[in-house]
Amino acid sequence: MQADFILSDATVVDGSGSARQRAHIAVSGQRIAQVGDFAIPAGVPVIDARGLVAAPGFIDSHTHDDGYLLAHPDMTPKVSQGITTVVTGNCGISLAPLAGAAIPQPLDLLGPPALFRFDSFAGWIAALRATPAAVNVVPLVGHTTLRVATMGDVAREADATEIGRMRGLLEEALEAGAFGVSTGTFYPPAAAATTREIIDVCQPLRGRAGIYATHLRDEADHIVPAMEEALEIGRALQCRVVFSHHKLAGARNHGRSRETLDLISQAARRQPVCLDCHPYPATSTMLRLDRVRLAQRTLVTWSKGYPAATGRDFADVMAELGLDDAATLERLKPAGAIYFLMDPADVRRIFGHPLTMVGSDGLPFDPHPHPRQWGTFTNVLRTMVREQNLLTLEDAIHKMTGLAAAQYGLAGRGLLRPGYYADLVLFDPATVTDTATFSEPVQVSQGIHGVWVNGAQVWDGRQPGAARPGHVLEPGHA
Repeated sequence: MQADFILSDATVVDGSGSARQRAHIAVSGQRIAQVGDFAIPAGVPVIDARGLVAAPGFIDSHTHDDGYLLAHPDMTPKVSQGITTVVTGNCGISLAPLAGAAIPQPLDLLGPPALFRFDSFAGWIAALRATPAAVNVVPLVGHTTLRVATMGDVAREADATEIGRMRGLLEEALEAGAFGVSTGTFYPPAAAATTREIIDVCQPLRGRAGIYATHLRDEADHIVPAMEEALEIGRALQCRVVFSHHKLAGARNHGRSRETLDLISQAARRQPVCLDCHPYPATSTMLRLDRVRLAQRTLVTWSKGYPAATGRDFADVMAELGLDDAATLERLKPAGAIYFLMDPADVRRIFGHPLTMVGSDGLPFDPHPHPRQWGTFTNVLRTMVREQNLLTLEDAIHKMTGLAAAQYGLAGRGLLRPGYYADLVLFDPATVTDTATFSEPVQVSQGIHGVWVNGAQVWDGRQPGAARPGHVLEPGHA
């Protein structure tokens, strides 16, 4: 057997959900050569993994890393928590195709205007391949981005000519390698888009077994009609529906996850559907008055109108300025915020659903980001597995790896099997933990001993490596 290195005596949790086993893992080139109890050849470097868990590299099913991959290719926030693959272009917002246009909220959540320099999706893909990052990329194209690139006035439904232009841009993106489309009709630039517009624009998805990921029109009082709209779109386009960052917002909706999860379970009997979630009871996006009024607490993550508000409670800033909530928002905007508006019991219930993947939904350029950007996956391992016993380690790893790979159709990823790509994470199950908090969010996790992407080490337990082995992955069959 030829091997570049071997992890010896690891506790292997292979991503399938099956029981752990003790085994060696041999890596040759970009792939796993062997898993099992085999004789270790002389002269091959050996990493002693006794007492540590070896798992497939984690797949972050929901990110906004489109521009961060280019600006910070070491991807420290992600590799330091064991992530080896990121799904980009979520919530209707992708970096491309958009160049030379004003960048409205929420597109500015993807980073500074200089990053928006690609008038084609293929141009962005080419840049990622020319200067790879440390992690693999699963790209989606955003419907909101298509609207902004095509329409002078996004506060109305698109006309036939605009729909045709958006459809052409989508066709080009799919040819360039997009796995599918995301929508964000919750946000102003896409709120006027009707169900019919979305189906018409997304016609190129038909016959491709693609992804339709959606930040729903409403995640609060009207969540069920919003979910039914998404399922209707999925059926019309013959796509897999991904309910992004599934949540119930606002105290009067707490507990309704029973209802929404039942709806998902019923739908899954008729059409491809799944969901992603992170383990925190707070979400983060642009500063919006409806969210401020719904949340128990709002923490400002950045503000161009009043930079002194960054990292502070909105209520304290409001008192300091002597303004009401609407006037305070006007003073701060454009701005971002973290909203504490979910019930932890709903979060746990959502995580327990068999179709729930793990997605961080982090906003990497926020000056004071939500801790999910740095700690989502290790938080799950600490809270959901070790502290609450909500999930077994095997189930949690499956949600982070094999389940996501299957839902997104990632060939040769998500499992520790001979012939699969060597995306690996080695961690101590007794100590692995997030350290990022709401007050100190930019902190690496602990207990992650090593991370490899396509056979190259990108994290050594203390710092990122120099290797940039990430691939832009190509659509398979979910």
